[in-house]
This record gives sequence, structure tokens and C-alpha cells, in this order.
Amino acid sequence: MSENAPVKLERARAIVDFVVSEAPGPVSVFVADTHNELVAAATMDGAAPDTRLNAQRKAYTAARSDARTTRQLAEKVEDNAVERASFDPFFTFFLGGVAVFDGDERIGAVGVSGLPGEVDEDLVLRAIAATA
Repeated sequence: MSENAPVKLERARAIVDFVVSEAPGPVSVFVADTHNELVAAATMDGAAPDTRLNAQRKAYTAARSDARTTRQLAEKVEDNAVERASFDPFFTFFLGGVAVFDGDERIGAVGVSGLPGEVDEDLVLRAIAATA
């Protein structure tokens, strides 16, 4: 097994299960590898349809940017409109995207959408910690 192996299906499903069981309202969750290829995902009953794409975009941003979270990326470019405009158009600055690491190696990312950003982000952070 390579040290650079992407997030495994077993852990991705555990992350999804954690988010679904702990979410205080309906959300979508997307767990991706480092290229933002789907590993596991779910949309809870009652979640708005746009939360699926938003969760994917949050995971994509956390997987592909140099920041560990969408929050960190948003803070990094907050005062620089030119830099924000030059980013990949699929990137998002909404809270709720967090990279998954194995030691110092990024192995994937998780995005959650459907609740206020602080709640989405908290769910992701707790899910990653609970499945480490």
C-alpha cells in the first residue's frame, strides 16, 4: 500500500455516516479523492437539490487548493479581488470544505452543504476526527 493512497472507501463511508447521523438538518455530503473523484456521497431527505453540487464544489476546493479548508482559502484571498477572480471557476469560498490528511499527505477532501457554513464546517471537522 502506498503512503500516498487516496482516502479509502471504508473511511469515506464512515465520514458520510457520521455527517448524516450528526447533522441537525438535511445536508449533502461529498467525500472525494485528491482529484475530486467521488469516493462516497449522500443527500439526506429534505436537502435542497443545489446542496449536492455545493458539497462537491467544497470538497473540490479543499482537495485541489493549497489551503486545508475553504475557510482558509477565503481568508487568504479576502482582500484581493484579482486573486479571487483568477482561481479555478469551480472553487468556492463557502465554509464546509475540508481536506483529509494522512500525516502531512493530503489524501482527499470532504464537503458538506445545507446548513449555515459554520455548521457545515463543524460537521466535516468532527467527521474527519471521528474516523481518523
